[in-house]
Amino acid sequence: MQEHDHDRAEAQRAPTDIEQIVQALSEGRNKRVRKFLARMHPAKTAALLEMLDRDQRTALWQQVEPGLEARIQPHLNQLLSGQLAGESREDSAAEQAEQAEQQAEQRQGQGQGAVNHLDAVRKALGAGRLKRVAKTLRRMHPAKVAGLLEAMPPEERSAVWSMVDTDRAGKVLTYLHDEIRDALAGELDLDDLVASAQHLELDDLVDLIQGLPAELGSRLMQSATGSRREQLESMLSYPEDSAGGLMNADAIEVRADVKVGTVLRYLRLLESLPPQTDMLMVVDRQGHYRGALRLGALIVAIPTRRVSELMQTDIAGIAVDTDSADVARMFQDLDLLSAPVVDANNRLIGRITVDDVVDLIRENSDRTMMQMAGLDDEADMFAPVMVSSRRRAVWLGINLVTAFLAAWVIGRFQATLSQLVALAVLMPIVASMGGIAGSQTLTLVIRGLALGQVQKGNIRILLNREVGVSILNGILWAVVIALLAVAWFGDWGIGAVLGAAILINLLCAALAGLAIPLILDRLGIDPALAGSVILTTVTDVIGFFAFLGLATVLLL
Repeated sequence: MQEHDHDRAEAQRAPTDIEQIVQALSEGRNKRVRKFLARMHPAKTAALLEMLDRDQRTALWQQVEPGLEARIQPHLNQLLSGQLAGESREDSAAEQAEQAEQQAEQRQGQGQGAVNHLDAVRKALGAGRLKRVAKTLRRMHPAKVAGLLEAMPPEERSAVWSMVDTDRAGKVLTYLHDEIRDALAGELDLDDLVASAQHLELDDLVDLIQGLPAELGSRLMQSATGSRREQLESMLSYPEDSAGGLMNADAIEVRADVKVGTVLRYLRLLESLPPQTDMLMVVDRQGHYRGALRLGALIVAIPTRRVSELMQTDIAGIAVDTDSADVARMFQDLDLLSAPVVDANNRLIGRITVDDVVDLIRENSDRTMMQMAGLDDEADMFAPVMVSSRRRAVWLGINLVTAFLAAWVIGRFQATLSQLVALAVLMPIVASMGGIAGSQTLTLVIRGLALGQVQKGNIRILLNREVGVSILNGILWAVVIALLAVAWFGDWGIGAVLGAAILINLLCAALAGLAIPLILDRLGIDPALAGSVILTTVTDVIGFFAFLGLATVLLL
């Protein structure tokens, strides 16, 4: 009787599972489909395959793991079994052909990675061969998977994302830009997101929590337990753009009074060393940082020597509240692979490794490049048209205001332009030369500010240098352009006015290129975001005013 009741309960649950699988298939939630299939009996999966239409059956078979295929095949009717086995053979043959093609491409590219994963994945998507996509993704580094996802339009991106293994999904998310990461994380079931986070190192998990929407980040935080939860709370208490936000809590600590042999025995008890470990941190009994012991010195040292004899005391700890930009400069200037992080009492609380600093530098570089075009939020090149249009409209509007300002200046000299038509032909040259010269200085100063090379003590020296450069270039190109204008229009007066305007605008452009980023930086505004817009306005207005003003005074 109990066995009969159990069978009846199973029969009642089976339709629910099947309905959920069909719904998940229609929504493209392939991770959920694979989870259902993993806990279903092979016979039930076979019965489901026989119930579905051809398209649904093909889509479902693409989600069956290779290890399950052989267990499902005996439960299928002979005709269907042959069809599905044929699809599997086609996938294997296509995969082998792709691998051979990729190896040929690599050889032609002289081993520099000329493989076009994007093309291969899109072809597999178009053919509905998601198993082939999954196998390709497993061979790729998580960072390359992230790059592949960012290079695809949203529809294809979701399909590819659904084929990323759950245990790798968290790592892939850490390499994605914020906008795309939020969208793809939202497509994961919460339990899948939590499961993927379990495979992350603490610093990567902190980055992921900080980058996700507050609700998802909170869920990930709640899923951590024990010491991992305590470490997460500690690391998340520091600002994201500080040394505390960059650090990891995996530093290996040793005391100065122990012998080398003791340290080596301790290290052998560990399963593995933390990534990027090039030195051990030396602390006292209270946890205060005292110095660093490099692994190279430890390995070759006599076992009876003490750590205090080998440690380096000139490797300073980085204060936990140090700005991340300053941390990046330290790593660059000192060629560090890792560095200790200390609190206000000089207690060791973690370490920063070079891989995190490289990621920081790359992110800052990408952000600066996008901001200079007014696209600081548009990391997704395939964002919806309306979203991108709204973002870009702001900067187009700002540019329109500045363009009207330049047009107003030109309008003040309508009488001059109506009498000397040649001025209208030559006028763009003045603005263009000033814009280029100013942007050179602007870029130099923004870079200097980012690297800490432009400071209060050397601004006057830099000013004198840029003025000197602008005067020399101004004289050179003023003479060249003036002679060309004379040869073109046969009027020495126009040539003289054009040359003088070029010289004035290049000098003003250099001054503006230096002053604008310094002023914006003082006001707390990113110079890369607004500097180029302001500079263009200054060089246009001054160029037009100088050229047309001189022409009005000297030629009319």
